[in-house]
Amino acid sequence: MPVPIISFIARPGHGKTTTIERLIPILRRKGYRIGTIKHHVHDFTMDTPGKDTCRHRQAGAHATVLSSPTGLGLITEVERDLPPGEIASLYFHDVDLIFAEGYKSGPTPKIEVFRQSLSPSPLPNRDDTWLAFVTDSRLDVNLPLFSPDNPSGLADFLIYRFLYSRGDDD
Repeated sequence: MPVPIISFIARPGHGKTTTIERLIPILRRKGYRIGTIKHHVHDFTMDTPGKDTCRHRQAGAHATVLSSPTGLGLITEVERDLPPGEIASLYFHDVDLIFAEGYKSGPTPKIEVFRQSLSPSPLPNRDDTWLAFVTDSRLDVNLPLFSPDNPSGLADFLIYRFLYSRGDDD
């Protein structure tokens, strides 16, 4: 069974990263392993100029892995922007749940982070992939609302919705 992926979406500055940062330790304390995918729509460089892995890439390596006793990093060329499900199937083999930051379109279940003090309304074009909101306001929507200051409720919602249904008894 594929690992469940939940996309956290919002306009810039509404708290996607903060929400994910608050959820991960709660879920880890409950024994779950969480993976994350950060979607970035611009070119990026993850390598330090002059370092060995950067020099390998500049020489033309299609893929470069940096391995150490405490971590593993992969830089590889891609032909297109990969959807989160494809990234998960290629690279996430030992996690219980994946949080994607971004991916506003597509079939991935979504939780919108919305701060009314920053924007007058939630994102447009909401569809049936929206699961819930993390918000500091009362919204007139037929979806669960979670406070940004209480991530435990959202963590419990995600466990029940995605992990219990996988046969987990935790």
